[in-house]
Amino acid sequence: MSPLEERLKRLLDVAGATAGLLLTAPALGVAALAIRREDGGPALFRQERVGRDGRPFTLLKLRTMIVDAHTVGAGYAVDRGDSRITRTGEVLRRTSLDELPQLVNVLRGDMSLVGPRPTLQYQVDTYTPRQRRRLEVRPGLTGWAQLHGRARLPWSERIELDVWYVEHRSLLLDLQILVRTVGVLLRPDTTYKEGVGGWTTPEAEAAKAADGHAGSGS
Repeated sequence: MSPLEERLKRLLDVAGATAGLLLTAPALGVAALAIRREDGGPALFRQERVGRDGRPFTLLKLRTMIVDAHTVGAGYAVDRGDSRITRTGEVLRRTSLDELPQLVNVLRGDMSLVGPRPTLQYQVDTYTPRQRRRLEVRPGLTGWAQLHGRARLPWSERIELDVWYVEHRSLLLDLQILVRTVGVLLRPDTTYKEGVGGWTTPEAEAAKAADGHAGSGS
């Protein structure tokens, strides 16, 4: 992007996030009350993620799991039917309403409406030099990888799609992604990682690939 496009992208972020918060304020309020009423815990979930140029920031979400869920069960990994997901949280995840507080992150400048989804530091620590290119831009509420499988994508494939976005980003591409994201939100089947999706180490992905080749040759 040119410097002018970068400024226009930021203006689009601020305008879009402001409008989004104003339009969804009633839904956010109802969701927050439902979360508090279900188990008495906080409505918001805060987590440190890695942003542009590797700088950490606090990501905001509506809480969809039991308090301190990352300390029990599968830790940060979440799949369909996870017992740590609350009843309210299941609805919020299925509709992606839990992501709406990140509009505040967009206003703060931590995130953009469009960009690679922000990841955790331990995941970033495994990036190859090429994969680190996804840190050249602000992370986004939605992105190129979200249009092509979302959580169901194998980790390396998801990162490669994000790098493609970094290399080809433009205002027109951002607008196309925003429009197409509406269709993705209508397909809740991509919310969970299922079998091959989600984060994994490079070694684990290599082992899966080797097993696949061995199976196809038997």
